[in-house]
Amino acid sequence: MTATAGPVLDEIRTGHAYYWPAHAREKQLPPPGDWFIWYIETGRGWGKNRTASEWVRACIESGEYRQGGIVGPTIATTRNLMVDGPSGIIACCPPWNKPVYHPTTHKIIWPNGATVEVFSADDPDRLRGANLDFGWADEFGTWHNSEPFDMFLLCIRIGDRPRVLVTGTPKPLPHVKGLPKRPHVVVTKGATYENKENLAGQFLEQIVAQYEGTRLGRQELHGEVLDDVEGALWKQETMIDAHRVHEHPPLTRIIVAVDPQAGASGETGIVVAGIGKVATIAHGYILDDVTMSGSPDEWGRAAVAAYHKWNADRIVYEKNQGGDMVAQTLRIVDKNVPLKDVWASKGKQARAEPVSALAEQGRLHHVGFFGALEAELCSWVPGEGMPSPNRLDALVWAINDVLIGTQPALLSSAVHNLSDGVVMSDSAGSAYDAQERRREEQASQRTRLSWLD
Repeated sequence: MTATAGPVLDEIRTGHAYYWPAHAREKQLPPPGDWFIWYIETGRGWGKNRTASEWVRACIESGEYRQGGIVGPTIATTRNLMVDGPSGIIACCPPWNKPVYHPTTHKIIWPNGATVEVFSADDPDRLRGANLDFGWADEFGTWHNSEPFDMFLLCIRIGDRPRVLVTGTPKPLPHVKGLPKRPHVVVTKGATYENKENLAGQFLEQIVAQYEGTRLGRQELHGEVLDDVEGALWKQETMIDAHRVHEHPPLTRIIVAVDPQAGASGETGIVVAGIGKVATIAHGYILDDVTMSGSPDEWGRAAVAAYHKWNADRIVYEKNQGGDMVAQTLRIVDKNVPLKDVWASKGKQARAEPVSALAEQGRLHHVGFFGALEAELCSWVPGEGMPSPNRLDALVWAINDVLIGTQPALLSSAVHNLSDGVVMSDSAGSAYDAQERRREEQASQRTRLSWLD
């Protein structure tokens, strides 16, 4: 072997490591044809980010494209995942052609002067005036609507062959369902399992095992766009997506609701909800879902942590499952947390229907996205012998308490019916009542804003 053989072999190995066609699966390579939009709609962990970053790199290295743009849900996710992430653009570029990100100008600049400008879907006005010849839009299913995407497409207007790559795990949102119907769109679909060789064994064993065979698994693992389930009390598009918000008005009351798991297995539903006014009408706001599987100590700590995180007014729990054990568990974690127990004297359907009526009226809002909760709401069908919907039950208890128990005069007659079949009792006496009044007086002055991706 000559003296120069070692360095030459190192260069060959390095070059091979950065030669994407040698490592990519067939679906990860650009499709043939004269397309304008390539939409990769797959399950989580499929390799969307790596595929898109390599496509951006290939566009720049071809010399055909010099002014690109990328858009993520927020500027932070765009920077952390699309630019600097382990499968981001900079990580995928070889040392001999490594670009540099300039945060002051929001641009990635290559040694040859080619640029990719960084944008975010939550600030579509920044897209005005940009002139681009290619672009990448990521996590399309978490964008609020089609406006930022339409603005982005208006920027892709120079060069001989402008192109856009869109990546995301599908959600049943109008702009997501409508994208494949646009002209000159090529869709690549795939499941998480296609990339199992590059995924951690723990992810496959725990996450996949937990969600495989479920409605949420069809969306998050198999990349399916889910349609409404006949007989379910909630509809994704008309009852959840249509009224979803990312900010809420001042909240006069916040409740953490706990629906204990039945037996040694299953999940304990833990949902946080608040009440606020739109004009003079009370609306409910779903703030968080921290439902979990675990021991009583674990879910007790999760519920109390949610109480403190949201500065809630109290924790409401169903007494049918677990009886006094639930209160004792929560008191061990925090002896001062205000509690209220509820006893269900009627079935789940009778309790849930008035709450779904609120959603249908546009008076129940999800502040952000809660995939597992929404999948359960839209898939549970009364009378079909399905497993107990712990998240749904917790949501029902929370909305019952924040709306029925506070300002019933503002509610419709349909919602008043929710009190039928529910017996409530405070777990403390007059001292708690005084504390409760003080909390409500303080709560009436506060404003909370939430942005949940």
